[in-house]
Amino acid sequence: MAADHELLHGATLSWWTNTSHTTGGVGVFVGGWATAAAVMFILILHCAKHLFSLLHRTRSAAAGSSPTTTTDSVMVSSSSTSSSSEIITEADLRKLIACLDGEVDPDEKWEDVIEKRNNSISYKAKCCTPKNGSVKYLSSTVFENCSPDVLKEFYMDNDFRKQWDNTFLEHEQLRVDVPTGIEIGRIIKRFPLLRLREYVMAWKLWQGNNQIFYCIVKECEDPLAPRQRKYVRVETFRSGWRIRKVPGTNACEINMVHQEDAGLNEKMAKLVFSKGIWSYVCKMDSALRKYSLTGGSRSGSSATAVTLVQKVPSELEVGAASSSNPPIAAASADHGRTEAQKEDNAKKLTRKPSKKLLTKSLLLVGGLICLTYGHPSLGAQVAVAYVLKKLSKRGAAACGRNQD
Repeated sequence: MAADHELLHGATLSWWTNTSHTTGGVGVFVGGWATAAAVMFILILHCAKHLFSLLHRTRSAAAGSSPTTTTDSVMVSSSSTSSSSEIITEADLRKLIACLDGEVDPDEKWEDVIEKRNNSISYKAKCCTPKNGSVKYLSSTVFENCSPDVLKEFYMDNDFRKQWDNTFLEHEQLRVDVPTGIEIGRIIKRFPLLRLREYVMAWKLWQGNNQIFYCIVKECEDPLAPRQRKYVRVETFRSGWRIRKVPGTNACEINMVHQEDAGLNEKMAKLVFSKGIWSYVCKMDSALRKYSLTGGSRSGSSATAVTLVQKVPSELEVGAASSSNPPIAAASADHGRTEAQKEDNAKKLTRKPSKKLLTKSLLLVGGLICLTYGHPSLGAQVAVAYVLKKLSKRGAAACGRNQD
């Protein structure tokens, strides 16, 4: 399945892991009464919640723990059904191509999130918050010395993803609609300190001329994936990407638009994304290099969206071929910065913390707890990790060198 939604989750876990490992001597000082107070607050809330719902959870445990669907129960339909064929349509592909070519809603205000690069990969992203809906991200990633076909196989290979992505716990194929090439599956993912998230989604893959690939992913419901109390079902998920070769180079790029609501506070989700996404992208690049050494082919012979890849309609092929502009090339506010300005900003990252930072950091802990609303544990823990990272000069300097 397309793995574009892994970025936000991977950024969450990567940031959590990095900040936990980069604390220095000053971090130990903060880890005294400030951390203890936050943890005690978390424990009190959790104990009250668990005591209140213990009886109810015990009664529903048997009904809520249905066995995992095995591959033997996968439904393969040789004739298209109306319910499957209408989940992802040609109109969705047309809208995706337009969005990736820069035809965005003029009422949407986009802001830059990040732009980083190293010798083998570059990444940039921007986001906007629609009036009605969760945060929408638009990103572009360029992989050096990589073919579009290998990158496509890598993104769609869930079995290999389990080997390197710590947020990815389970996946199963539920059904395949052969005529349309639509595949439906279920994925279980984890966020730090939160209940497991369950995704039931449909996805479809298209191939155009010159090894251009498109993929669209949508949330859906399926009788083979009944709701379980131990998971939080993600209700809103819309994502799509395009993989193509970068003209005149040995690199390829993936342009992506992504929107989902996993039950996280909007401001917290944006903070976690901006702080953790680059680390996750670098980890993904390392996994891609290992994957390419294995030949870049998926295991198994069952029908999937990859084996049933559809042809891009001719009328959309013409429009896609006529545009070669990257989707967010002109969106970056610091696109024209000089190297001296970039170096100056890098030095700011390693500047010694002020004496007032401790007081402000403690206020940040309480503020972020409030921002998470129904998830106080995430707010407190992320805030503490953020404070420790800021106070650790060595950790901040190392992170800055890695990102540059």
